[in-house]
Amino acid sequence: MKRKDVSPVLAKKYVEGPDIDFDKEVVLDSNGERYTNARIDAMVKEIEEHGPYVGRPSLTAPNVHSPEIKARVPAPLKEKLEELAHSRGETPSALIRRAVEEFLAKSS
Repeated sequence: MKRKDVSPVLAKKYVEGPDIDFDKEVVLDSNGERYTNARIDAMVKEIEEHGPYVGRPSLTAPNVHSPEIKARVPAPLKEKLEELAHSRGETPSALIRRAVEEFLAKSS
């Protein structure tokens, strides 16, 4: 498999080694699955088509930034939110989104 040129950003952090023929050499991922040339090609194609996955999935639309709202709260309120979210198997962010949506729906 022939590699493309390494970006200057990556070149500073990583040292490029020799090319590997994944069909001849056994290389396993963290789940114990073998990399093959076909698998690597599919991974590259997915990144080229959809871009690298960075951060959490968009709540707005695919490949569209979801804005973030920050608010300072007293520590006890944060603790109650985290406890409630944990007891419901949800994230604090999901509870906050739902609360804001309900508040705005009632305010309209």
